[in-house]
Parts: sequence; structure tokens; C-alpha cells
Amino acid sequence: MRLTDDRYAAERSQFELALRMIRHEARTRTIRECTGLSDDRIRKLYATYFRNTGATNIRRRRGKSPRQVMRFVKNPGNRLQATTLVALFCNGLLLKVDGDDRVAPCWPRPDVEFGHRLCRAYETYLLLHDSTDLSFEWAWNLLHSISYNDELYLASCKHCGSRYVQDAYAIDHGTCPACEMEAQNRSS
Repeated sequence: MRLTDDRYAAERSQFELALRMIRHEARTRTIRECTGLSDDRIRKLYATYFRNTGATNIRRRRGKSPRQVMRFVKNPGNRLQATTLVALFCNGLLLKVDGDDRVAPCWPRPDVEFGHRLCRAYETYLLLHDSTDLSFEWAWNLLHSISYNDELYLASCKHCGSRYVQDAYAIDHGTCPACEMEAQNRSS
């Protein structure tokens, strides 16, 4: 029995994804949904590979994942970051946008490949923004919230034509966060 045998490939992929998500401080439930590992196994992975090794910069988040959408739209900077994440989700084939700008998930339910794509999108987001306001769990929330098309949706900018994340219950001025930030910089 070697670790490199094909029969262990799926299990090894689950563990690699769990460790990757723990590094992003994902909650146990989020990791469980993507990997299929038990809560106990996830806690043991954290204890073995992070807590007992002195890696104090990685914390375990407790409680439920965030569910509010206001964080994504409260200011132009957050809207820009949320829009970046949605674009990365589409690029990673986690979401698709139809001709009417309605967003739909590409996966019926999370699995290991879904989790790796989510991590890849989030890691790219971290590289693109100097200071990030959205944690991995907020990205998870955004992925689900935007695909429901009820509280959040994609709007089109009347200035540049790009799509951006917009609150369905707020007044939409038709300006994407990039154009809004540019206008603020010109006026100051």
C-alpha cells in the first residue's frame, strides 16, 4: 500500500483541500461541505498540522458563516472587491451569467473540485487587491448570495458598460465602483 496508489487519490485530494481551506480560516461546516470529511476529522487535521506545530497565525473561526449582504455593497471599495470575486468565480466556472445578467451556479452541490476552484479564485483575489476586506467565509457567502439573484444581482454601468455587484433593495445609480471611485478622485 503506497500513498501514491490511485485508490488513495480521492482521499488525498480531500485532505489537501481541507488543509488549503484551513489556511484560509474557513469554518468547519464550509470545509465539510466541500470535502465530505467529518467535523471531528477536520478538527484533528487542524490540531495536527496547525495548532500543535505553533502556527499561531491561523485561527479557527467559530459559529455560522456570515449571511448578510450589506458588507459587499456598503462602499465602492467593497463593491469593487465583491465584483472582482464574482468575476473570478465566473472565470473558475463556479458561476455562469446568462444574457439577462442573471447568475446561476455551475455546480449542483459543492465537492472537492468545487472547493479547489473556490480556493483558486480566492487566492487570485488576494493577489489582485492590496488590502482585502472580504475573508474566505465572506467569499463563500458571496458565491451563494449572488447565485440566488434576490438580494444581490449584477448591474451594468452606464459609463463603461461593465457589470458590478449591486444590492437589489438599494437605489442603483448605474455607476460601477471603479467609475464611482474615479469620479471621487477627480472631485477631490
